[in-house]
Amino acid sequence: MNQHDHFKFSNGVLAYPLAFVLIIWYVFWFEIETNIFFNKYGIYPRTLEGLQGIIFSPFIHGSISHLYQNSIPLFVLSVALFYFYRPIAWKVLGYGILVSGFLTWCIARPSYHIGASGLIYVLVSFIFFKGVFAKYYRLIALSLLVVFLYGSMIWYVIPMEGNISWEGHLAGLITGLLFAFIFKRQIAKPKKYVWEEDDYNEEDDAFLRHFDADGNFIEHKPEVEEEAEQDRHEHDSSPYRYVFKENKEAD
Repeated sequence: MNQHDHFKFSNGVLAYPLAFVLIIWYVFWFEIETNIFFNKYGIYPRTLEGLQGIIFSPFIHGSISHLYQNSIPLFVLSVALFYFYRPIAWKVLGYGILVSGFLTWCIARPSYHIGASGLIYVLVSFIFFKGVFAKYYRLIALSLLVVFLYGSMIWYVIPMEGNISWEGHLAGLITGLLFAFIFKRQIAKPKKYVWEEDDYNEEDDAFLRHFDADGNFIEHKPEVEEEAEQDRHEHDSSPYRYVFKENKEAD
């Protein structure tokens, strides 16, 4: 993908994350209105029935506080993903839900694990590590911004509170790190200057010809100008002088 195709704003940058957040809010509203709760469709580790939660759990939340705390970072990080990593954004989201959910199913304690926090940790981890690995100044700046905004989330990948699925957070963190290694193509690359190319030759560089081996500036005139000056010099030094005289007999 061309370098100029990256970092372009489109309606999808805002529309897709907003649609995702609205869906999880609608699911919560539906639970409240119908008094039908979907907690049993969350991830229940190491059971066949619990596998369905890998897909459904990101859309299920236990309380309005839980939903609110996940909505803002989910929207912000998804917008960053679609803007800075547009070619692979859907892959990161789709595979992120599946892989982090499966890891949670493998390592979590026997309980229903619900919420989009696992996916949020996928995004935080991927955006941070990918920016560092890419070594591109825009992506590194994004990584630093993510650390500034959500760096404290690292504490929630260890057991701190009984009602928090730290296993889902840890699974998301691991998944994002893996994706940072796996997704290497279609990522914006640092700009490569002419002198960084393998076939670069200093003698062909018009700018460097203005300096000698010691780095001292020397005046270098274009070949056309040098030839013109040489012709002018030869003309001035000619031993012959031409004098124009008017022919009066023509009258």
